[in-house]
Amino acid sequence: MSNLVRGSLLLTVATFLSKFLGLIYLIPFNALVGNEGGTLYSLSYIPYNIMLSISTIGIPLAMSKTISKYNALGDYATGRKTFKYGTILMFITGFISFLILYFGAELLAARMITNQNPALGTTTADVVLVIRAVSFALIIIPAMSIMRGFFQGHESMGPSALSTVTEQIVRIAFVLVSVFIVMVVVDGTVATAVGFATFGAFVGAVGSWVVLLFYWKKRKPYLDGYLEQQVVPSETSTRDIFKEMFSYAGPFIIVGLATSLYQLVDALTFERTMTAIGNSETWAFGAITTYAHKIVIIPGTIATGLSLAILPALTRTFAQRNIKELHTQINQSLQIVLVLVIPAVIGIACLADVFYASLYGLDEIATTGTLLAWYAPVGLFFALFTVTASILQGINQQNFTVLSLMAGLLVKVLLNIQLIQWFGAKGIIFGTGLAVIIAVCINLFRIKRSVDFPFRQVTKRTILILIFGAIMALAIFVVKAILGMFISYETSRTGSIIVLLAGVSVGGGVYLWLAYTSTLLHHVFGDEIPFVDKLLRKLRK
Repeated sequence: MSNLVRGSLLLTVATFLSKFLGLIYLIPFNALVGNEGGTLYSLSYIPYNIMLSISTIGIPLAMSKTISKYNALGDYATGRKTFKYGTILMFITGFISFLILYFGAELLAARMITNQNPALGTTTADVVLVIRAVSFALIIIPAMSIMRGFFQGHESMGPSALSTVTEQIVRIAFVLVSVFIVMVVVDGTVATAVGFATFGAFVGAVGSWVVLLFYWKKRKPYLDGYLEQQVVPSETSTRDIFKEMFSYAGPFIIVGLATSLYQLVDALTFERTMTAIGNSETWAFGAITTYAHKIVIIPGTIATGLSLAILPALTRTFAQRNIKELHTQINQSLQIVLVLVIPAVIGIACLADVFYASLYGLDEIATTGTLLAWYAPVGLFFALFTVTASILQGINQQNFTVLSLMAGLLVKVLLNIQLIQWFGAKGIIFGTGLAVIIAVCINLFRIKRSVDFPFRQVTKRTILILIFGAIMALAIFVVKAILGMFISYETSRTGSIIVLLAGVSVGGGVYLWLAYTSTLLHHVFGDEIPFVDKLLRKLRK
């Protein structure tokens, strides 16, 4: 198994597990704080994620690329020096970002909430509280991320994977216990409960640090051995190190900011626009950006793991000017995402009503189910943006990720208010979808121009996957129609769960059978992943 695929699998499993846990814990969280709590939670995390991306300055992923480059050159000392100074820089920028977010919370809250709409159920004071609670995580997370980038630069994905899962488990445990105590034991307010929930980001980061420090202590003697064996002179100055890292880092910031910037536009326009047009569905902001978003990004976790794992290998291949191997890696990266994410988003769209009802209950299900169905396809383009941006960074075309995101963001800013006025809550979904599609198209165009990448095979496989997805969707609708004659899933949460499980089983089974009999799985995975090839051989017997 190649290092690319091995690393992809490990990080993908860890990221998927982390995202899955992040989805599951929202079931009790929603039951405790409802849509009001979901809105508060989202309003705090949007500026937090932006400040986190700015505070890290894209350095953690740039660290991965820089260390991979110098390791390939045999200059391990420069890589270690990069890690040292990068960590110091992250502590400084993290603390500055904490101060900015903490003391700027009142200004942000005033721009997000008008306090004129009682249907929203939140006030500026509530938003200030939750933003300040989450801001403490900025003190330690940037420096922690540097260590993940260090291990990934050595093509060691285990520490990053385990620390990611640990961070999520510790955070979720703290969130659920604290929210339960506030809401049930002491009968506190929703704002107080969500404040504790957002502070969970700091607690989870501490748990992740413990794991990473354990791996650092365990592997340091082995890594020090590279330094002792180095024969290449290390002549790179500290100034040159920072200059190189920042040249890589800028576009990494843009990739990290993508989703948060789109959501920031929504946060600054949604409530005000909905209030202005007299639409009372302002609660839908939390339903979309907190609860539905968690479902939509689950399929894209494959893209997250892949983009993190591909960068060192892609950088090395490009540096060696091995264009044939580079085309193979790009082809595999795109096809793995397409073969898994396309059927997933089709399935979510077809089962949106029962999916949302099963997880979060039947309240306003006619609206929330429709919103999720429209939002599901956007998950595919989020995944493609992540992977194409990573590919561009690996082939030294990272500046075009800035152009693509800015183009998409411009469309979002210009059209968001108008789309909300036309389509209500669905308007922010349409705005985000249009913005991400534009960004992905620009990225793909640049990949084509930069390395003369042929899209013929990717296009043919995409058409085949869409055909299989359409057949899968038909099977799902048949299942819903048949079960609907015996189960009132529109008014029963238990019925929704039954239909969801049946739809996923039948739809997933149909797609996998089609993908297997057509040898699609074998062509995409079989030659690289032994256990898949072995499974396919057993099925053929």
